[in-house]
Amino acid sequence: MMTETVRKQLDQFLTNKGLRRTKQRDVIVEAAFGTTEHFNAEELHDMVRKIDRSVSRATVYRTLGLLVECKLLHEVDLGRDQTYYDPNFLDKPEHNHLICQDCDRVVEFEDDHITLLEDCITKRLGFTPSGKSIRITANCDELARTGQCTRTGGCGHGHDHEHVVTH
Repeated sequence: MMTETVRKQLDQFLTNKGLRRTKQRDVIVEAAFGTTEHFNAEELHDMVRKIDRSVSRATVYRTLGLLVECKLLHEVDLGRDQTYYDPNFLDKPEHNHLICQDCDRVVEFEDDHITLLEDCITKRLGFTPSGKSIRITANCDELARTGQCTRTGGCGHGHDHEHVVTH
């Protein structure tokens, strides 16, 4: 469900743009923030249509653009030749992504050492970071070792998702 923070930020943004809140926009926001999974526009359209079949694909695309513009959703490159959207960005703005090449599982991770390293690198090179995105593609060690992956039910091309904090 939409958090109060999301609702307030979106309402303020729409007011500033001279746009109004609509039932269809509310349904799209409900679907987008009703999941912790990353999704592309077509997947969001499918989720929205389960709630309200009258919402068009064009409305989903326009609303996605508004949600990104007002910084509620974050576009991420998961290396799948299309744009994905991350609904977890507000709660964890410093997270990174590891994508399993065997099963497409996305693991979000945060690590204080990476943040420190990024700071050191950018300062040494004379820059101040304004944003970052780390995407690591990897292969499943368990699958290579045993022939199966217990984390995703056998590495069978799902879009499983988990979050890990390392220090």
